Formats: sequence, C-alpha cells, structure tokens
Amino acid sequence: MSGPVSGRVVADPDRRFYAWVLDRLIALVGYAAAGVAATFTLFRPGHTLLGVLAIVAVALVIWLVGALMTGLAGVTPGKSLCGLKVVRVRTGEPIGLGPALVRQAIVGLGGYPTLGIGDATLAWMATLDGTGLRRAWHDRVVGSVVLDVRPQPAAPAPPEQAPDRVVNLTALRLVPAEASPQAAPSPAPSPAPSARRSPAPAPVPAAQAPAAAAPIPAAPIPAAPASVPVPPVPPTPAPVPARWRVTFDTGQSFVVEGLALVGRSPEPRQGERAAHLVPLQSSDMSLSKTHAQFGVVPDGTLVVMDRGSTNGSVLLRGGVAKPLTARQPATLLPGDRVRFGDREMTVAREA
Repeated sequence: MSGPVSGRVVADPDRRFYAWVLDRLIALVGYAAAGVAATFTLFRPGHTLLGVLAIVAVALVIWLVGALMTGLAGVTPGKSLCGLKVVRVRTGEPIGLGPALVRQAIVGLGGYPTLGIGDATLAWMATLDGTGLRRAWHDRVVGSVVLDVRPQPAAPAPPEQAPDRVVNLTALRLVPAEASPQAAPSPAPSPAPSARRSPAPAPVPAAQAPAAAAPIPAAPIPAAPASVPVPPVPPTPAPVPARWRVTFDTGQSFVVEGLALVGRSPEPRQGERAAHLVPLQSSDMSLSKTHAQFGVVPDGTLVVMDRGSTNGSVLLRGGVAKPLTARQPATLLPGDRVRFGDREMTVAREA
C-alpha cells in the first residue's frame, strides 16, 4: 500500500484472531509434513539427529517465509484471507524485513514455547491500547499497525443543514399585491333613468315655445382611495454561527475561539498566535511537547491537525478509529473524539 494510514480502518481483534488461527494451521500442516517425511527417510538407527535437524530447518524456513511476506508485502496467508495488512503506523508502507523478523520472533516466542499464553497476552494488550490503534507490544516495538484493507461501503453524506431564517409573516401580509398589467379601468357610472315619464306636452306655436331645459348634471365620479403607506420590511438578521466546544478526559472544557495547541507542554511557533494552550499530563509519555492543534476555519468548520507527534493522533467516529496523517488537517463533526496519546478530546456543537 502506498500512502499514509489516514482513512484506513484498524483491524478488529476478531479478524486478527482468525488470521492467527489460519497461519498456525498452515504452519502445523508444514511441520507435520516435514515430520512424516523425516520419519520415513531420515530417522534411521544412528541418524536421529539428522531427522531432528531437518524438522528444525523446515520450521525455520516456514518462520522466515512468514517474516518475508510480512516485511515486504504486509500480509501472511491468514491475513490475506481475512483482508488484513501490517504497515508502518507513520507512513502506511510495509515495515521491511528487519522489523518483520523482530515482530515475527516476538510472536513466535509467545506461541509454542509458552503454550499460547504469550500470544493471549499480546492479544489482551492490543485491546487495552489507549490510542485506538489496537497495537500490542510487538507492534509498538517495530512501529507497526494492523489495518483492515477490505473494501469499505461508502458512508452516505450527511445532509447539509441550511441556516435557520426568520420570516416576518405580518410584514408579508402588509405588502400590496401588484396590479395586473391587463386590468381595464372600470367605467364611470351612468346616471340612472327617471322612474316616471311625464306625458309629452301638446305642441304649441313657435312663438309660445318654452325655453330649452337646463342639462342634467352628471353624477360625480368617486375618487380612488388614497394608498396606505407600507412600512419597510426589516432585513432578516444573519444567523448566529454555532460555537464549537471541546471537552477533555481531564475535565477541561472550553469554547474554541481561535487556534488551540495541545500537548505535554505546548508552545506556539515564532509568530504564531494561539488562543488556547492545553497542557495535558500523560501517564505513559505518549504525548509530545506540542502534539497537535485544532481551530475553527473561516467557513465555521472545526479542523484538527497532528503536528508530527511521536505517537500520532487518532480520530474516532462512529466506533471506527482512523489515524491522522501528520501535518494534514482533518474535519471534525459533532460527537467526534480525538485521541492524543493516552488523552481523549470530545467535540460538541452549541447553538
């Protein structure tokens, strides 16, 4: 595998046990085959030592092949079948032949010579690893970690939360509706006809013709009501950005208001401004002096970054531990936990 181990899943104890059983069964088959072959070909009167040496040589070859596969490819037959891989915790590359020989020797001495008690002790140590990497003593000595490299189903992206906005319903009701551009003006009301008609007067001579009647005045047209002034709609206030709160297992808790440095005795670099310095006590010296940093970026996201610490930092999300790549920021979500050495930080978001 090329690239760092960030984003990979640490192997769970069950799959590591299955891989261990498969490797032991394959080795036992080889030992048994060597023993049977030596019994029929080498164990003769006066040549017992030669048969014993042949069986020991086969055992060493099997052990050496396992170390070669682990160091150069990161797998053994059992690990390959279970989808596991041994890599360097810092780089994600195979650990190499030298560290693989040391690792294989520790596992071998913990197996047959102790009747499996040593292997059980190593497995128990892996479950107690406070960093979340499940590394036992043989992993810590050579700086290795066992990863689950099976294809992982893609997690659905969380829905984006739009900021809450307040709508002034009263102001909306006061806004007048726009007049229709095709609406025709209403005609003026015509005067109502007279209810009774008087009989037409008898014709009179021209000399006696009455004066012309005065015209009937038209009824007045009612004036349109004056428009009610509309009060201006106040602008919608911008949503208040949420605050990020971090809580450590030591009891320290604060709202993140700038760059925060965490470690055994954190110090900012020259010209670097840190709003929070978080010194933490470590029982096993797994914390570096300035172990990691975290802070809020301009878009309101909380990010964390390991600053090249000796033992690294681990992000725990949904029960899955993911080592952080040194000097590469990682986004944090509410509910995430981050382990710095043997210390742990929990992330929460406040409205």
